[in-house]
Amino acid sequence: MSEIRLEAQPRNEFGKGASRRARVAGLVPAVVYGHGTDPVHVNLPGHALMLALKTPNVLFTLAIDGKDEFVLPKAVQRDPIKRSVKHVDLLLVKRGEKVTVEIQINTEGELAPGGNLLEHILNTLPLEAEATHLPESVTISVAGLEAGHSILAKDITLPKGSTLAVDPETVVLQVVAAQVEAPRDHRGRRRGVRRGLIPAAFPPLPRPSPDGRGSGAHGTRPAPRQARTQEGRRG
Repeated sequence: MSEIRLEAQPRNEFGKGASRRARVAGLVPAVVYGHGTDPVHVNLPGHALMLALKTPNVLFTLAIDGKDEFVLPKAVQRDPIKRSVKHVDLLLVKRGEKVTVEIQINTEGELAPGGNLLEHILNTLPLEAEATHLPESVTISVAGLEAGHSILAKDITLPKGSTLAVDPETVVLQVVAAQVEAPRDHRGRRRGVRRGLIPAAFPPLPRPSPDGRGSGAHGTRPAPRQARTQEGRRG
């Protein structure tokens, strides 16, 4: 795991205005807590913090009032648009202390031929490990796996010094067969609709009659009878 040193500045002003001024100055408000101590409010260098948080389960050595403390990021608040860090909660830890973290799951290898698909039931794996030796990820081989095969948490080779923090029977990955779409005809329609194998979504619309009046429930309406002329009545 990575260990990064950051210089913390004590924070004596609170509220939205104080936080906004700190961010304008390139700092990020943070709170440090744990081990039954009172929370300590500090400001951290924004750019260095943003770069450090790109590493999963990064361990900080935080200099607070001339004393070094080990801390882990527990909650990070980001701007929804800029994705910049707005606030961070830091948990105090000690060397040799066990903590629970989630590590990234990576896969390697090709599935068995046949268009099978790999489904991630879990994207991260909860583990318990020593605070100053936290793993960043775990790699699982899926080479040759066929549809219907599942990988459970207990099947995964864990990083040294770590144990599962989840039910061993939890499904982590599974292989499923690709769904085959019904074939289509030369018009792009699914075959079987006209034969009644696949029901059509809607019944066909009635066709308009030649006079543009449309058709009723019993077929096309007859054209209205034309009035006889005066000459026709005299004849």
